[in-house]
Amino acid sequence: MKIVFLDAKTIGDDIDLSGYDALGEVVKYGFSTPEEARERTKDADVIVLNKVVINEQSIGEAEHLKLVCVTATGTNNLDKEYLDQRGIAWRNVAGYSTETVAQHTFALLFYLLEKLHYYDEYVKSEKYVGDVSFTHFDNVFHELSGKTWGVIGLGAIGRRVADIAGMFGCRVLYYSTSGKHDQPGYERVDFDTLLAESDIVSVHAPLDVNTEGLMNAGAFAKMKKSAIFLNLGRGPIVVEKDLAEALKSGTIAAAGLDVLSAEPMRADNPLREIKDSDKLMITPHIAWASIEARTRLMKIIEGQIREFFHL
Repeated sequence: MKIVFLDAKTIGDDIDLSGYDALGEVVKYGFSTPEEARERTKDADVIVLNKVVINEQSIGEAEHLKLVCVTATGTNNLDKEYLDQRGIAWRNVAGYSTETVAQHTFALLFYLLEKLHYYDEYVKSEKYVGDVSFTHFDNVFHELSGKTWGVIGLGAIGRRVADIAGMFGCRVLYYSTSGKHDQPGYERVDFDTLLAESDIVSVHAPLDVNTEGLMNAGAFAKMKKSAIFLNLGRGPIVVEKDLAEALKSGTIAAAGLDVLSAEPMRADNPLREIKDSDKLMITPHIAWASIEARTRLMKIIEGQIREFFHL
C-alpha cells in the first residue's frame, strides 16, 4: 500500500508520523498544486491532505486510489460526487480540536477584554518605571462575571465555550444557525436577541448557506457598542469590510479573529488598515493547532486507514 501526503506542511514538522510507516510505503510532500497532485497520486492507494482540492483534475490518473483522508473537519475541497462515481471512499476528522479551540477563544477574549496589549506596552515602554502610583488605571477593563455571552453555533466547540463561560459567571445564549437544533440546558434565542443582549459574541459555526455573510453591517449595528466579537468558525461568515467599518466607527468595541475569508491574508483585506491592537486581534488560523490536537488528529487518521484496510 502506498500512502501519499499531499500537503504535510499543513500539519507541521513537529508531529510524529512514524506510525504510518508500518502501514506501507509513505511519501510526503510539503505542498501540492492540483497539477502536482495529479502526478503525485498516480500510484497512490491512500492520499492524506488538508487543503488540496480533490477532483478529476487533481486525481484523475490515480487508478489505484481507494481512500482520501482529510486532516480537518471541513470537506469543501472534496468533489464528493466525483469520488462516489469512482468508488473512492473519504474520511474527515471531527472533535480532535474542541479543547484547543475553546482555549484559544478565551485567549482572544482576555487579550481584548483586559486590554493586555495596552498594559504590556505601558510596562515595556518603561512608563511604569518611577510612576507615581503602583496601579495604572488609564485603560479600564471589566469583569467577565455577570456578562452575557452569545454563542453562534452550539456544536461541540460552541458547547465547550458555553460551559466555560458559565463557569466564569456569564449568562450564555445561543443561536442555532440551521434553526433545527435545541440543546437542553442552554438558552436558545433568535439572532437579533443574541446580538442585542450579548456582551461577547463568538462564532463556532460551519460555513454554509445559513452562515455565509451572516455577520454583516446590519448584524454589527444590532450589537452593543461595548461588545467584543470573536470568530473561531469560518472566515466568510464575516463580511470583513463591514467588520472593519464597525471597528473604525465604534459600532462595536473590539474583535478577535482566528479565521479570514482568504488564508493566508490577502493584501486587499480591509482589516489590514486597523493597527489598534485594543480593537482587533487576528491570529493566523492557529486555534486548532496545539501540538496535542495535531497529534490526536493524525492518530485518528492513522486509525481510519487501519480500519478501512482491516490492518
